[in-house]
Order: sequence, then structure tokens, then C-alpha cells
Amino acid sequence: MGAGALALWPGAGSSADHPTLRALESELAPLPVARFDFPYRREGRKAPDRANKLIASLRADVAGWCEELGTGPERVVLGGRSMGGRMASMAVAGATGNTARGSEPYEEPLPAAGLVLVSYPLHPPGRPERRRVEHLDRIRVPVLSIAGDRDPFGTPDELAEALGAAEGPLTLVTVPDAGHDLKGADDVVVAAVRDWLAGLVSG
Repeated sequence: MGAGALALWPGAGSSADHPTLRALESELAPLPVARFDFPYRREGRKAPDRANKLIASLRADVAGWCEELGTGPERVVLGGRSMGGRMASMAVAGATGNTARGSEPYEEPLPAAGLVLVSYPLHPPGRPERRRVEHLDRIRVPVLSIAGDRDPFGTPDELAEALGAAEGPLTLVTVPDAGHDLKGADDVVVAAVRDWLAGLVSG
């Protein structure tokens, strides 16, 4: 069926006005693209909320936007930069973000047409043993990963191995001489997303 819209969330230290997200919205027109902030950013705070609150907010954003568009979430590609992409991947995997003892770590996965992960934060810089991979094998949708070859949050080989656990088809785009911020690479990101979305539509 392909994608009918794209919903994006920012990284932990930025907002929905991040230049890369704005470029995607502008250059992918007439495809509907929405940029959402997480609650802490809307409330003027700098420190991110816990994952369970971020995921719940993301699910609510998707539900509200789908109602506006008159479509279902299975027609919407989800994603974003760094933490935003990670939260989208967790929601699509059905992860709740709840880590308290006795809580249910998974729920019904959020339907989606696919995932766009820009600079996925696989692990903290300098801590490759702390990979955030527990939910990845529960992903059943196509995944596009775009990351710099100098990203301290995950090397191209690390990302290929970790995201390869997802059951949906995986497309990896590595930006040469780029770090986590992918500075100056908005054209590359936009082109990669556009080409990948075209494949979803025709596939």
C-alpha cells in the first residue's frame, strides 16, 4: 500500500524545528509531513522524560494526526533524529518503556508503514557494550537507517548488525565524513528518504 504520510520527532537536545526535520517537511511535499515535540520540550524543560512518557506522547501524536488526515497509522511512516527515531522504533515494536518491577514491558505494537531512523543512538558514546537493542527483533516493518560513518553512537557495522535483527527489510545509508549531527548533510538525508519512500509506494 505504501506510505501516505511521515511523522517525525527530534533528538533529545533539539526540537521539532531542527533543520533536518524542517528540510524533510519542505522537500518531501506534497507528502504530508508532521514534526512533533515531546512533552518536556513543549513544557520548556531541557531534560527528556522517561521512555514510557515519551512513547505514550508519540502514540497520542500519531492518533491525533491520523484523525486529522482521515487515515490509519499503518499508512504513516514514523521516525526522527536520534532519540526521536528510537522512541518511534520502540512504539512500533510494542515496547512501553516501563522498567519498574512488575510492569509489562510490551503492549500492542503501534502500526506503521515503516521507520526512518536518522542517527539512531545505538549506544552511548564510548560505551559500545550498552547497546539499546532489546526491542529491535520485534520490529516487523521496513526500516531506513541514515547515519554518519563517524557517529560515536554507533558505527556502520554496529548499526547493520543491530538493526538487522528487525524482521522487516532494512536499508542502510552511510554518510561519509559525518558525525552524529550529520551537519551539512540535509540534502543526502532528504534524497535517501525520498528514494526509500518511493520504493515503499511501488513495493
